[in-house]
Amino acid sequence: MAIKTAIWVSAHLRRCYASGLSGVVARHGADEAGAVLVRVIGRDGRVKLFGPAPGPAFDEIGRRRFRALTGGPADPAAVDEMVRRQLAVDPDLWVIDIDDDRGDGLLDAIER
Repeated sequence: MAIKTAIWVSAHLRRCYASGLSGVVARHGADEAGAVLVRVIGRDGRVKLFGPAPGPAFDEIGRRRFRALTGGPADPAAVDEMVRRQLAVDPDLWVIDIDDDRGDGLLDAIER
């Protein structure tokens, strides 16, 4: 059984804090099963956007699966527009922002 999105978001942000990263909930979505977009912000201000990977939401060991929605670091305005388009389709969507120069936001299961 998958954990509720609100619990996953809270735990992931705590994991980020424990690793020395800062992060915030930019948009609170549905507590039970909302999808999650993660904006990873680098020191230069450019942003990588990660969203749910196609297929099952979780991998074989229960980690949420993500994929890069931007080819690499992108202009923040372009990423904001991508988020707006997603919100128009999915009003239950969560958006979290993580400051991370490494660029992965501590996301474990990233599909390339």
